[in-house]
Amino acid sequence: MRILIHGLNFAPELVGVGKFTGEMAEWLAEKGHEVRAVTAPPFNPASRVAPEYSPWRYRRENWTYHGTSDVCEQGGIEGCSHAAAASHTSAGSGPSAGLLVSEARSKSEDVQVGGLSVFRCPVWVPRTPSAGKRALHLASFAFSSFWSMLRQVSWRPEVVLVVEPTLLCAPNAWLTARLSGAKSWFHVQDLEADAAFEMGILTSSHLRRFVLAAEQKCMQGFDRVSTISQKMGLRLAEKGVESSKYVLFPNWVDTGAIFPLQNPSPLRSELRIPPDAIVSLYSGTMAQKQGLDVLAEAVRKLGSRPELHFVCCGDGPAKPTLASLAEQMENVHILPLQPFERLNDLLNVADIHLLPQRADAADLVMPSKLTGMFASGRPVVASAVRDTQLSEVVDGRGIVVPPGDASAFAWAIDQLASHSALREKMGRSARAYAVSTLERNVVLRQFEQELIKLVSAAPWNRPLSN
Repeated sequence: MRILIHGLNFAPELVGVGKFTGEMAEWLAEKGHEVRAVTAPPFNPASRVAPEYSPWRYRRENWTYHGTSDVCEQGGIEGCSHAAAASHTSAGSGPSAGLLVSEARSKSEDVQVGGLSVFRCPVWVPRTPSAGKRALHLASFAFSSFWSMLRQVSWRPEVVLVVEPTLLCAPNAWLTARLSGAKSWFHVQDLEADAAFEMGILTSSHLRRFVLAAEQKCMQGFDRVSTISQKMGLRLAEKGVESSKYVLFPNWVDTGAIFPLQNPSPLRSELRIPPDAIVSLYSGTMAQKQGLDVLAEAVRKLGSRPELHFVCCGDGPAKPTLASLAEQMENVHILPLQPFERLNDLLNVADIHLLPQRADAADLVMPSKLTGMFASGRPVVASAVRDTQLSEVVDGRGIVVPPGDASAFAWAIDQLASHSALREKMGRSARAYAVSTLERNVVLRQFEQELIKLVSAAPWNRPLSN
């Protein structure tokens, strides 16, 4: 199949939506499909474009895949977790050069099975967050990527898939699908419109009615609409998405790459953490919806206990809050975002994973980092409202406490730190769930079958065009 993916975030971003969209594209290319992605340069979670990219230029990257290769040989792009790229080229001197570079051809004698071309489009990334700046940020990418999406019509994709966030890209994807005769797929990683209003980022009732009506109209125009959790699927039903169009497409984890280590993680010795210390880990984006004020307060409550250590890894606008704790306490450690090859070491540094979350984000977002936490075989302390999807998934694999309650969050950490048998029991349950339900190949094979089913329903069968 020829599959066109449109979304704001993509590899080599190592967290959140970009990680999963990139892995999905790589997996499909490895399976022999021709895949193109129209996206932005990587900027998450640091809220700044990576130095090897330009925020203002168009750029194309071509990756070629081979059946006998299992290592990403794409130089200079960190985090290609599963790619089998045998060659990579890029260009970026402007829209024409960035979009007209010819396909890279492999010098290997292996048999080519698929390819991935990534089209990077300009984006404005604000250094300080606000509702207005966020809107301009999303609009800048929706506008710049419009032209790149239209150029894909001549390639004649068979499926056009758009990832929310951002909703503003949905019209681009829908129009491209219509003009090329392709099937259209709307995948919701984050119900960003609902979240923006329910978290108080946007407050106008008139704007809310307009935005939600536009969202509903967009979704109804797509051939398939998917989400990453059942509760988010119920939200889509309330928005008028027909059950015949809906597909559950959860996030996944490579349980062969993320697994419990038999020996202590080497990061423990690098951070000079005593062998008998109990480590609680927060890893990922440090931003508003993560509820990091609760985490910071819980650390303050427990920080005087030398047997407890806290590791905070990642980047984002809330990072200074956690960094100030490390300056005050010797048992608080701050790490930058780690490359993919060190992800398993990072997750295994933990005895306990920490997942604070704001109450008003319940069932609007499903933390993508949870898959890796479970695969590492460690219990989770999560903030979640009862009867939400997050609460139901964590139950029995960790401890769930009310959002916004720092005392309860600290109590849960203390309970797991004080009872090794409970940690081990919950950790085993978490690992078993990851292997049985979240394994990468299982989830993506089911997704591939849904794509094939969708395309096979099309009344045409077109030859590949350049």
